Amino acid sequence: MSIPWTQKYAPKSPDDILGQGTPIQHLKKFLEGKRKKNAAMLYGPSGSGKTAAVYALANALQLEVVEVNASETRSKDQIELKLGSAIRQMSLFAKSKIILIDEIEGIAGNNDRGGINAMANLITETTFPVIMTVMNPFDFKLNTLRSKSECIEFSMLDTQTVHELLTRICREEHITSKEEDLKFLARNAGGDARAAINDLQMYTNAKKQLSIPEDLAHRAQVESLPRALLKILKTTDPSVANIALENVLENYDDVFLWLDENIPKEYTNPKDIARAYDAMSKADVFRGRIRKTQHWRLLVYVQALMTIGVAVAKDQKYAHHISYTPTTRLLSYWRANMKYLKRKSIAAKIAEKTHTSSKRALQDTLPYVQVMIKKDKGVADYLDLDPEEAAWMVKE
Repeated sequence: MSIPWTQKYAPKSPDDILGQGTPIQHLKKFLEGKRKKNAAMLYGPSGSGKTAAVYALANALQLEVVEVNASETRSKDQIELKLGSAIRQMSLFAKSKIILIDEIEGIAGNNDRGGINAMANLITETTFPVIMTVMNPFDFKLNTLRSKSECIEFSMLDTQTVHELLTRICREEHITSKEEDLKFLARNAGGDARAAINDLQMYTNAKKQLSIPEDLAHRAQVESLPRALLKILKTTDPSVANIALENVLENYDDVFLWLDENIPKEYTNPKDIARAYDAMSKADVFRGRIRKTQHWRLLVYVQALMTIGVAVAKDQKYAHHISYTPTTRLLSYWRANMKYLKRKSIAAKIAEKTHTSSKRALQDTLPYVQVMIKKDKGVADYLDLDPEEAAWMVKE
């Protein structure tokens, strides 16, 4: 049986991990003992290299990794039995060790029965570094654990980084591949390196040739929003634009955001842009009426305005080539939300030290603390802010 390539090509050293230089350095310092807290919380999207980084650094620093499954260890008794044993016992190989709790959100369900508090208590008494991985560290259920941890962010891998990783594996495995196929797999993975590697192994045949199934490639084309946008933004024929969304699986909210992002890139004539957004604004009015009245028969007007309305808004087709990109608005929403949650996390630490409510600290005290930290970094140490939180306070 062949070894999964996600295991075979798992990073052996920190240098093997692509696209995560800053968090790797932060995590390395934590494991080398340059830390203020006993635990670190690694957060970021799936496949960004959080768990791989732990094992790669452990290998480089000669540390044993003891992994605890958060999904299976949820109750107070289970945590004290399994995690408590791992924390209190010395390494079997006379090495120092790391306690790794992967996907910590699995322990933060409604039925954890005291699990979070039990884990927080064990973190306080451990002599070994504890590392937890999570996608969203700002879930209110994780507040207790987050306050006892250094938070280290792993960003989403870009398509170029994933493509570089796939190219490296093809070279090692002597795989014959087309550049466009590798780029397709990199894009299709959506920043998840693990998913991209699994796809590469799945579609590589016994002759060491990468072969993307025609139905997959075809389906990706006919269902992709960029192709649909091509039919809308590159035509003035209403009949062509009208069928542009027939085979697209995304909902109209996503299509609306894609159009909003790419209309100004495609249309350069101000009058064309104005007419296109006028059609979009009318489509948005009908979307609002659907939400309010649940009269879904109005959806036909939304579709017509988003397709035909935008297509005929221009006087003539544009000859230039534009690569349509996903909306950045959702990313902006996510960043704004992360920013707000980080502010709340810092405010909670300020509230604890100043004996006030988190709400009062957020509204009144935090701006003054920012000024104080810029003049005296000792304030950040007094508040137990981790390096990222302190840097954020100075930047804002």
